[in-house]
Amino acid sequence: MPIKTLIAASMLMAGLLASPLAQSAPLSSLPDFTQLVDEQGKAVVNIRTVQTVRQVVRELPEGMENDPFAEFFRRFAPPQLREYRTGGMGSGFILSADGYVLTNAHVIAEAEEMIVTLGDRREFKARVVGADARTDVALLKIEAKGLPFVRLGRAEALKVGEWVLAIGSPFGLESTVTAGIVSAKGRHLPDESYVPFIQTDAAVNPGNSGGPLFNLQGEVVGINSQIYSRSGGFMGISFAIPIDVAMSVAEQLKKDGKVSRSRIGVAIQPLSQELAASFGLQSTAGTLISSVEKGGPAERAGLKSGDVVLSLNGAALKDSDDLPRQLGSIRPGSKVELEIWRNRKAQKLSVITAELQDEDPRTAERAYRGKQAPQAEESVATRTGLSVQPLPAAQLQKLGVKFGLLVRAAQGPAAKAGLQPGDVIVGVGGEELGSIRQLQQALDATGNGQSLALRVLRQGAPLFLALQPEKAAR
Repeated sequence: MPIKTLIAASMLMAGLLASPLAQSAPLSSLPDFTQLVDEQGKAVVNIRTVQTVRQVVRELPEGMENDPFAEFFRRFAPPQLREYRTGGMGSGFILSADGYVLTNAHVIAEAEEMIVTLGDRREFKARVVGADARTDVALLKIEAKGLPFVRLGRAEALKVGEWVLAIGSPFGLESTVTAGIVSAKGRHLPDESYVPFIQTDAAVNPGNSGGPLFNLQGEVVGINSQIYSRSGGFMGISFAIPIDVAMSVAEQLKKDGKVSRSRIGVAIQPLSQELAASFGLQSTAGTLISSVEKGGPAERAGLKSGDVVLSLNGAALKDSDDLPRQLGSIRPGSKVELEIWRNRKAQKLSVITAELQDEDPRTAERAYRGKQAPQAEESVATRTGLSVQPLPAAQLQKLGVKFGLLVRAAQGPAAKAGLQPGDVIVGVGGEELGSIRQLQQALDATGNGQSLALRVLRQGAPLFLALQPEKAAR
């Protein structure tokens, strides 16, 4: 670059630095993480795991590897059991000076040996105090005293846009620091009903799992747990378990070695705008009950399929995931107060909770796909595009219902509502279905632009669908 150009560029830069725009956004306004890392980084640990993998193999006799019939002979070779040891990696952080360490449950899953490496390079063998797969939280213990430990904050106090810092061991690179902002709060991920995740854009990669997420006050506000990625590496979206949730689990693990959660014996689904309108609700806030377990706490309390739970112990439910999450923080055997919506008005019920077991009740029922003797198909209202047939007694008994209509074809409005061949219609709104006539009358009474909530069984699982018939011809 010519000297004159350099001089001109220097003068231009000096002018920019002196301008009001540059002065209004000095570099010093960016956060300085150095003190935070110096004070809190010592309490972050690396976790190495070792496990034995057993594999059955069939090996060729020596010298036959290049034989054209090698694969043929391999099939008849005697099976042999081979064992080899493999390792994993993750992160964690020290909760107390006497050696309690918090991490992710998936970091230590199936591990036979766990080595915790401190910031000063000391290594300790760890034992598992307890682990909870539902929240992905594990509590470990190492035999040491006088250890540095983290300060805990409140995830509820976090604000979207706030700076956060992650420390961990991505790809085994210990004491790696990355920063970002809180992108969103209360994220619900598939099959994760008990954790309202914190979403951030702090770089998190394999090996960061279990490491702490700090706010600018040097307090742990979350445990880095998952990333969204199409490549296996960081793509700008990571998720952390709120520390409030993690510590509630850790305290139970420390005391009892396991986590006890409440259940009331219902299957649930989200409220769509169409379903909410069909029940006479103005918003989609709340949890729709799609089925009630026979003899369970909810049935004993009088809860019915088609009820919408609006609040639990006075706390409003924003969406369907709020109900299992709030129940999960309540001890089994507790009395809870539910506000429900039924027959277009609110009422209250009291339920004594039971303990949630490992199995998921939503998958307990068997799938049903029609293999019935041929029966007459019937069309249900020309405005719906539905063709149905009554189920025989034997199939009704298998499904545990008194009456049901098998969907043979779904076109037009029925297909738009999500109805599929093989679905079984068993209810209208909150009422059990007793006949084709009942369904026809309910559809006829549905005004133009209105929807009717149908309760169906799909592969044994209950759900509600909102069917909006075509407008009647004038």
